[in-house]
Amino acid sequence: MEIKVPAIGESVLEATIAKWHKGDGDAVKKDDLLCELETDKITLELNADADGILSIKTPEGETVEIGAVIAILEEGGEAKEAPRKEGKKKEEKKEKEEPEEKEPAPPRAEKREAEPPKKAEEKPKEKEKEAPRSKESPPEAPPAPREKEGRTTRKAMSAIRRRIAERLVEARQQTAMLTTFNEADLGRVQELRKRHQESFRKKHGASLGLMSFFVKASVEALKEFPEVNARIDGGDIVYQHFYDIGIAIGAERGLVVPVLRDADRMSFAEIEVGIAEYVEKIKTNKLNLSDLEGGTFTITNGGVYGSLLSTPILNPPQCGVLGMHAIQERPMVRDGQIVIRPMMYLALSYDHRLIDGRQAVQFLKRLKECVEEPEELLLEL
Repeated sequence: MEIKVPAIGESVLEATIAKWHKGDGDAVKKDDLLCELETDKITLELNADADGILSIKTPEGETVEIGAVIAILEEGGEAKEAPRKEGKKKEEKKEKEEPEEKEPAPPRAEKREAEPPKKAEEKPKEKEKEAPRSKESPPEAPPAPREKEGRTTRKAMSAIRRRIAERLVEARQQTAMLTTFNEADLGRVQELRKRHQESFRKKHGASLGLMSFFVKASVEALKEFPEVNARIDGGDIVYQHFYDIGIAIGAERGLVVPVLRDADRMSFAEIEVGIAEYVEKIKTNKLNLSDLEGGTFTITNGGVYGSLLSTPILNPPQCGVLGMHAIQERPMVRDGQIVIRPMMYLALSYDHRLIDGRQAVQFLKRLKECVEEPEELLLEL
């Protein structure tokens, strides 16, 4: 049975063998994890379709085309003895023989001792003659010090990391990106979460997180400012009357942005469950290419890593991305009084070719109002 690289999507033409979980000649059972494949968009796992003996044709680290045969599964075969033992014996035998071959021949040593002392006396004279020349010429540069082992490590960039790098450069080069900032008081959101967390979890089987509030607030702001939800296509502006919100999630191999489809029709619980499912998919390498395609607007939360303020980069062809940050208690003036409030800096990066500064500022101001007065957003408890 041939094990081939499966078709992943129209835009994916090749994959890299990231890791073999079984060795060449190993006996495997049906549904055993054989290897991990890495493309420029996702990582996926290949499992055995039957019991048999695995014969690996493509080693780890190699990139192959979609449909290429990377291994053969011999059904009903017996595990072969690994050829490592024979190779090891040969190496040991070679090591034993090598010292005898490398021993210096005794005649050469005798010739060195029999050399007349006259030549040895002449050498210093030659050096004395050469000494003045060395003063006239610039001195030779000292040899570069050898780099100590372990100070550096060179590793090939993964396909996903290469693609992330390409898209970040594209975003900088192909858009007129600007960022505007504001801050939001999350006191009411925190109170609601604390008060209703238990009943929300019992009813919906999910925790009431911050992200659902920001998804809902983003949708409300996008409806009022459609340019932020639009994209540029050549010389046209494409206004998108649907709200597919990308949620940036940090993974071991890089950042991925799965999309919540029709977020305007989702409840708080559906948003939280949807995000949790994506996180689990990423952990188990079950994320599909279709999970990443499309998206009209993106939200990224650097606050989970402790970021206080940053400028998020656009995810083309999208024209807007919202950056959330860490919640920090700060002194604020409320009704003439200085009070301590849980504050979060918000950042909106936008494509200035399509969105004016006025629209960007008003969009972020509207989003801030929705977050600070979450009762306006329907909580389905």
